[in-house]
Amino acid sequence: MPSSPRQTLPEAGGKLSIGALSRATGIPVETLRTWEARYGFPVPGRKPSGHRVYALASVPRLRRIAEALSRGHRAGDVVAATDEAIAALLSTTSAPALGSRPLAVEPPESQSHILQAVEAFDTDRLTRILLQEWARLGPLDFLSACLGPLIREVGDAWETGQLEIRHEHFFSERVGDLLRSLRLPFEERAAGPVVVCSSLPGETHSLGLQMAALVLAVAGCRILFVGTEVPPAQVASLAKDLNARAVAVSVSRASRGAAMTKQITNLRRSLPRRIALVVGGDGAPQPRPGVEVIQQLTALDAWGRRLAATS
Repeated sequence: MPSSPRQTLPEAGGKLSIGALSRATGIPVETLRTWEARYGFPVPGRKPSGHRVYALASVPRLRRIAEALSRGHRAGDVVAATDEAIAALLSTTSAPALGSRPLAVEPPESQSHILQAVEAFDTDRLTRILLQEWARLGPLDFLSACLGPLIREVGDAWETGQLEIRHEHFFSERVGDLLRSLRLPFEERAAGPVVVCSSLPGETHSLGLQMAALVLAVAGCRILFVGTEVPPAQVASLAKDLNARAVAVSVSRASRGAAMTKQITNLRRSLPRRIALVVGGDGAPQPRPGVEVIQQLTALDAWGRRLAATS
């Protein structure tokens, strides 16, 4: 008798693959693996083939753990705790605000290791650690909780003399290459409207723009990345020629001021009303008619998804 087709979700005996467990709980696969190695939970069984499978009964506990993390508790205090202890933690803290995302990840613990890799010009180690954090945290948490703070930390270390300019340039080039490689698969699948990503003359920093482009690509927008220091008239001309739906501009603290604000105003005047202009970064000016200022990557993600949905 021929064997019956193999089921993927759920498997025989109420067992789930790690991918199915991740989808059922909202916890990234790499986080589940980290918890298993560090805290002994979730505990996998084994199929005859040797593949790990997880009990369906572990889903409610993992969801409670994710809820506790979203309320500010640390994984080290929650994952290995008893069900009674988790219930007590949940009873003593308030639920997150409506609409907030559960935080099913741990704070990155590799910042010092990354700085050591930068000091040693260790490309392989730096790339490996960053890719591990990307896999563990997912796009938005990787950018917001890991890479953003790390960029500021490297900048501060350069300003205080802990790192030299050669270290900062090495780090920026490596991270820029990584962000481009991470964005490309999303660009290939994106079917949303075109967003032109650029900075204006006087803004030489590109990592903030690269991060914004990655967020918009993940949201489903098609990205045309033209880089730094492009004159406003040329950005506007390009956006019109491509029938783009939006232009995204990044402004760092180093380039903030009246001159940059004037360029943004000129860019807005050169763009048709149908093309949105969104500005982000630590040096972004105050919002004004026709210019949307978005400082948080989560807000940019939501904006990009709304834009992609209208295509």
